[in-house]
Amino acid sequence: MALTGVVLVAVSCSYEKSGVTGWDYNNEKNGGFEKAPFQEQETGPGLILVEGGRFTMGRIEQDVTYDWNNVPRTVTVSSFYLDETEVTNFHWLEYIYWVNRIYGIDYPEIYKKALPDTLVWRQKLAFMEPYAELYLRHPAYRDYPVVGVNWLQANDFCAWRTDRVNEMILVREGLFLWNPNQVNEPFTTASYLSGKYDLEKRVEGVNDYHPDREFRNIRMEDGVLLPRYRLPTEAEWEYAAYALIGNSTEEWIQQRRIYPWNGHFVRRGPETKEMGDIMANFVRDKGDYMGVAGKLNDNADITAPVYSYWPNDFGLYCMAGNVSEWVMDVYRPISSEDVEEFRPFRGNVYKTKVLNSDGAVEDKYDLVIYDLNGVKDYLIKFQKSKQGRSTPEETQLIDNCLQLTDEAIALEKADKKDDANTKIQDAVDNIKGTDLSIASILLKGISNYVETTPGNLRYRNVTASENIDRRNYREADNIDFLDGDIKSSIYYENPQHDGFAMYQSGREGITDPTTLINNRARVYKGGSWKDRAYWLSPGARRFLDERQSTMTLGFRCAMIRVGSPVGLGGSTGSRKRK
Repeated sequence: MALTGVVLVAVSCSYEKSGVTGWDYNNEKNGGFEKAPFQEQETGPGLILVEGGRFTMGRIEQDVTYDWNNVPRTVTVSSFYLDETEVTNFHWLEYIYWVNRIYGIDYPEIYKKALPDTLVWRQKLAFMEPYAELYLRHPAYRDYPVVGVNWLQANDFCAWRTDRVNEMILVREGLFLWNPNQVNEPFTTASYLSGKYDLEKRVEGVNDYHPDREFRNIRMEDGVLLPRYRLPTEAEWEYAAYALIGNSTEEWIQQRRIYPWNGHFVRRGPETKEMGDIMANFVRDKGDYMGVAGKLNDNADITAPVYSYWPNDFGLYCMAGNVSEWVMDVYRPISSEDVEEFRPFRGNVYKTKVLNSDGAVEDKYDLVIYDLNGVKDYLIKFQKSKQGRSTPEETQLIDNCLQLTDEAIALEKADKKDDANTKIQDAVDNIKGTDLSIASILLKGISNYVETTPGNLRYRNVTASENIDRRNYREADNIDFLDGDIKSSIYYENPQHDGFAMYQSGREGITDPTTLINNRARVYKGGSWKDRAYWLSPGARRFLDERQSTMTLGFRCAMIRVGSPVGLGGSTGSRKRK
């Protein structure tokens, strides 16, 4: 019996050892380097795993628009997660309720920025007012896809969703308590991982094997917190929509697809009991949005509930029809000739956390951060629209705001960012402090240029001086690389050319481009309830300014898959898998 006890003690005190040093992991006696237990990436709420692979990306239908903007080419997409459905009105109502609860009292402009544009439903020669009034908030439409959301708002939603899911994980694991009173300083994943957030900790943290510390926060090395929710790239969305995994044997794709289903037709085939039923929500013919009463062809006059129709072979709903969807990419007509073959994407702007003089992460923002040039542009446009029609008080308010904005821009150029933020906040406070009728209009317009909200970490673009010996990139902003930068423009012989080379021409004092194709033009994919079948092909691509929205455009979120591309620890080698 005594011997058995000795054996048990010996077993319980054993440690896994390093394969390179022989030192114990998780042993505070030798320094405490930790190896956390990890099995698989947790699947976030609402997501489905899309197993990656290679496919022919690009248009396979006749190019009736003659854009020639998506030439077919073979690319490879890594495995990733994608929302099973489009983001719904009810999801968005949950989001704006949270934003109003956290920021609504002190920063109503943040709440205004989060509101979708319900007036996108209005048409000059159609009676669409009921949708403008009811579509977003009436419970009859709660499971319908949200529309009137621009690209920037969609990205804000993705960031909010990341933080709420990770906050829920910390509560579930017993580390945090629910705290509905995070006014002006909400939980964010980045601030928590940087040690800048601990408002509602239930316990000090998890045990730390470091010999000088007892507890620590969860780290990314633990594999507990999820990666960011984000918009899918254009390649990811197109790959997920085709879902060729259901149309292939081994590495043989038996038949290419025009739509997210097999065949050249938009109705169910004779092999199913639903023969003849429409496969997606789109316009069948001129003026025919839903068919004849008694046998509606798609059972939807506008959008339809997000779980309508049949999912594709990845289990994703409405990847053709219902609403078109935003993706991450910046639009260029010949991206197909420029982007990489592996995980193609245009739109990289590399950022890094702002550090203080000690090399530690700088304190979080405690003010709203604005795009100052964007605010100035908006005020100039608003002033021009009111010319000759504003009262002296209104004119004075606009002039004061413009003056404060100019002063803020000058401070920002002098690298006095905190002073610049304070100055532009003074302009916003002037608007809040007046009872003029234009105040709410100005506040809503300026809210569209909110870049960062209180409680978030400070980030900046990386600089060329930080990347002196780097080979893969130097500059932070790579949106124009090979298509829009000096080298790819008519000014290629003059590297010192001062001004926009391509796609971004503008007037003095106004940064808005005079060309539709610019660094704010974002790609959207798929057909909508108001499109013909031509646009249901995943290879079709269109674009829109990132600050604009329509009644036919929604989105869904994605997340990177870390580790094994096939899930459940599967090996990529067929022998090992067997």
